[in-house]
Amino acid sequence: MIRPLSGIAARWRGWVELISRTEPGTALALFRILTGSALLILIGSVVVSDLVGVLWIDYEHGGYRRLAGGWLVQALGGASPEVVGSLVGVTFTAGILLTAGVLARPSALVAAQGMIALTTLNTHARSAYDPLLTNSLWLLVLADSTATLSLRCRRRHGRWTSDRPVAAWPRYLAIVQLIVLYTGTGLHKISIHWTPAGEFSALYYILQQPSWQRVDMTWLASVYPLTQVGTAVTWLWELTWPVVGLALWFRTTADRSGRVRALFNRIPIRGAYVSIGLLMHISVTVMMVIGPFTWITLAYYPCLFRSDELSRVGQRIRRTLRRSVPDR
Repeated sequence: MIRPLSGIAARWRGWVELISRTEPGTALALFRILTGSALLILIGSVVVSDLVGVLWIDYEHGGYRRLAGGWLVQALGGASPEVVGSLVGVTFTAGILLTAGVLARPSALVAAQGMIALTTLNTHARSAYDPLLTNSLWLLVLADSTATLSLRCRRRHGRWTSDRPVAAWPRYLAIVQLIVLYTGTGLHKISIHWTPAGEFSALYYILQQPSWQRVDMTWLASVYPLTQVGTAVTWLWELTWPVVGLALWFRTTADRSGRVRALFNRIPIRGAYVSIGLLMHISVTVMMVIGPFTWITLAYYPCLFRSDELSRVGQRIRRTLRRSVPDR
């Protein structure tokens, strides 16, 4: 009995150590800013397109179908223009406060409840990225995301940046969410056209559908093999995202021995997956009408990096900008 108990104790100590780690809050701050911006884009696009009444207002008040709504909408009196308009205004305001870094946790909670209330009103107008954004907001309820790059930091320290440590575990949860997102997406691509049996033809056929196109895509027939490569790379890239989690773990435990760990730490796996992800998301956004999915997803990317790594990237960008601007 001694050995099992000692093993459990060791694992428990390791778990406590993991969730007790702290780090500068740069990654979580960028996650907050990008998530808040994505929320503003989502709500703002509906308002600017004058679609609030069409999508979220009940038939009795001028909408095109009956809308039941969740508990919050029902408690407020139903999907009337006044209720929906208030939810839109409150959610948008919470998004502004979240992006700026003012009362970030309460703002994230309010924004999440507003998102749930609005996006569950009409199942015809709901997208897969709505729950993802809601998950992002819930992670920001848990995280201390205003330690740096926020109005709160500016007010407390007289500057926009700070090295004040924050709990690292919310960042780890964001990484887990990203891995689950991509792996699950890959597993759900069960159409034969995503596989060799279907000649990796999925992207070509998707880009021929008028509902997705930004412009006419018939010209892709002349570069059909490139769409096959894109299909294969996208599918395999999504399916193998757990490798990124393993690579990050090996990087964190680089002081330990092991040939597999040493091999992983020599190969820039994270950089390769991030580069493919950026190229894929930007290409899809340019060619297809997919709403704010790209911006909601890319908000997670800073969480793949430690704050010191992000700082080095920022320094390189600043040096590049300084060299590109001629001295006067």
